[in-house]
Amino acid sequence: MSPTRSGERRTPVRSRRALKSAGALGLLALAATGCSGTRLGLPEPISVQGERMLHLWQGSWIAAFAVGAVVWGLIIWAVLFHRKRSDDLPPQVRYNMPIEILYTAVPFVIIAVLFYFTARDENFVEKTTDNPAVTVDVTGFQWSWQFDYKEGGQTVASVVGQPVNPNGPAPGKPVMTIPAGKTVRVRLHANDVIHSFWVPALIYKKDVMPGYTNEFEFTATKLGTYEGRCAELCGVDHSRMLFQLKVVTPEQYDKFIADSKQALAAGGGK
Repeated sequence: MSPTRSGERRTPVRSRRALKSAGALGLLALAATGCSGTRLGLPEPISVQGERMLHLWQGSWIAAFAVGAVVWGLIIWAVLFHRKRSDDLPPQVRYNMPIEILYTAVPFVIIAVLFYFTARDENFVEKTTDNPAVTVDVTGFQWSWQFDYKEGGQTVASVVGQPVNPNGPAPGKPVMTIPAGKTVRVRLHANDVIHSFWVPALIYKKDVMPGYTNEFEFTATKLGTYEGRCAELCGVDHSRMLFQLKVVTPEQYDKFIADSKQALAAGGGK
């Protein structure tokens, strides 16, 4: 058998092997991203804003898979149908104006679409209202949290976390209680260094900086207790700077505020 014919017979085998390898890599990527279900690694959102960010995340993955499918399709197509068959130079496409315009326009269109949806959802998530139903001043300090509930500029309830004692047991986590279905404004303050307020279930975090008040709003949609933590390295006991977000019914929240007002009137704390 001549070397040329032998090479021609081996080439389809190599192409099939390349196709199988590409398929295996694709299945591996899909399996890796599918482990966490349709949320693609994000926790289940508990707020209206979190749902919006989850949809943006899912849309970004769909766009990435679509672009990847096109790219991989072109690669496999080139491997199968435009492999080298001789030493002749194949037809060249340089200085082909329509193709060069396509190469330039398509990435710009993809970027413009992603930018539009990102800017739209960012504006929705960062939007604040004139009269939120609940306002909570959150103060981060080394190494715990304080939650002050405001009504008309006055503090009607306060929850103060106990600072970490390096020589003692970890203190209980302070709990931030908010009502479901109501707009909650969180105003962030810091007494010492930069912290970061993060509740993974909100799919949102924001820096807590000395001398500057950061704000955001959210509307919780699911009852329950969710873990929160500082997401900015703020000192030796940063990892113990924990808290909980407790979402209750409006009736339970009203009782919480009423009990806190009675405790404050009696000279106690909540």
